[in-house]
Amino acid sequence: MSVLRRRVGQGASLFLFPRLFQLGRLCASVWSVCPWRAGHWAPPSGHDTGLLVYNSLTRRKEPLILCIPNVATWYSCGPTVYDHAHLGHACSYVRFDTIRRILTKVFGIDIIMVMVITDIDDKIIKRASELNVSPVALARSYEQDFKQDMSALKVLPPTVYIRVTENIPQIISFIQQIIDNGHAYSTSQGSNDKKHVRDFALWKCLKPEEPYWDSPWGKGRPGWHIECSTIASSVFGKHLDIHTGGIDLAFPHHENEIAQCEAYHQSTQWGNYFLHTGHLHLKGNEEKMSKSLKNYITVKDFLNSFSSDQFRIFCLRSKYKSAVEYSHNSMEDAVNTLHIISSFINDARAYVKGHLICQPVQEDLLWQSLNEAKRNVKAAFSDDFDTPRALDAVMDLIHHSNRQLKTVSKGNCSIRTSKVYIKACFRDLQ
Repeated sequence: MSVLRRRVGQGASLFLFPRLFQLGRLCASVWSVCPWRAGHWAPPSGHDTGLLVYNSLTRRKEPLILCIPNVATWYSCGPTVYDHAHLGHACSYVRFDTIRRILTKVFGIDIIMVMVITDIDDKIIKRASELNVSPVALARSYEQDFKQDMSALKVLPPTVYIRVTENIPQIISFIQQIIDNGHAYSTSQGSNDKKHVRDFALWKCLKPEEPYWDSPWGKGRPGWHIECSTIASSVFGKHLDIHTGGIDLAFPHHENEIAQCEAYHQSTQWGNYFLHTGHLHLKGNEEKMSKSLKNYITVKDFLNSFSSDQFRIFCLRSKYKSAVEYSHNSMEDAVNTLHIISSFINDARAYVKGHLICQPVQEDLLWQSLNEAKRNVKAAFSDDFDTPRALDAVMDLIHHSNRQLKTVSKGNCSIRTSKVYIKACFRDLQ
């Protein structure tokens, strides 16, 4: 694995280098966290949940095995707070929020989730300079803005948010341990003295007008990758169940995180499962939605036209790891789907109260449809959180129930139960 290079002090640099890992070079693929490691990954010891998840480490579905029964440790790459969140960010966080709710409410797994707030970064420094404000003030403002957006989207907050700038001493200690373990080195001439082209920075040297911290290697600030490795390890130690982020983070960010953590812990399998969400892009534009490409819609602008529930349905209609196209038509489909669900719940409630005049219900057929839907939904969730398949099962149940409601007048037990189940399904996921 490649070395982290981080320039520090008066031109000094720190590097993490691959030769000591015996794991091969960094791969150029953006689709797999560590493709050459597919033959090295081993199922962890612990509690088998009975679920299958697509693990980017192996590029296939693997049994989800937790170190502690019914408890999952989860590290989520959070935002770099230099601007407003857009729909691409929202799609990723809503998808992972759905997975979290499935694990918790369907399978009874408690989640301990840490999300890092990257509040020192080149983009933050550049934007703060443009706006003539301090990087700290800019980061705090957009951090609050991000949290408000997530709340508006009904995304559950993590167990704890952790800011990078509040963990600089821990980051310095983490780097020093990697050096002591023989997996990193410093240079006096920055990147010009790198021992290998794939070595990457751990600590960046001081530049004029930039925030800095003192370190054994001089004044500077931490590299992006080392921040996540340090914070995840400081909370969860040498073993992590689940690590999540967008597919654009798989390489090089998560590659380098793995290198650092395994260099620090002297281990060969730090994170057991890496899950990545696919990109969101605008119709007719194959590029991902991003600020740098200026092809984005902010969360706030979106919520002026649509609701958070409608957006969640939009997200449920595709698998979390697949790319998804955003368009007026795709949102209208989501709006119509939510309308069908809401209309059924309202009709079922009216029927149970005796306000809907119909013919007798065929209880046995409806009970059969309900039980089949329950089995299909749970099977879909157990198979890598397949929300499109689960949604199809619920919509089939609504279809069968609506056919009954068109012709029923007595026997409301099955209708009531179907209504309660469908309402619970969507309450649990939003």
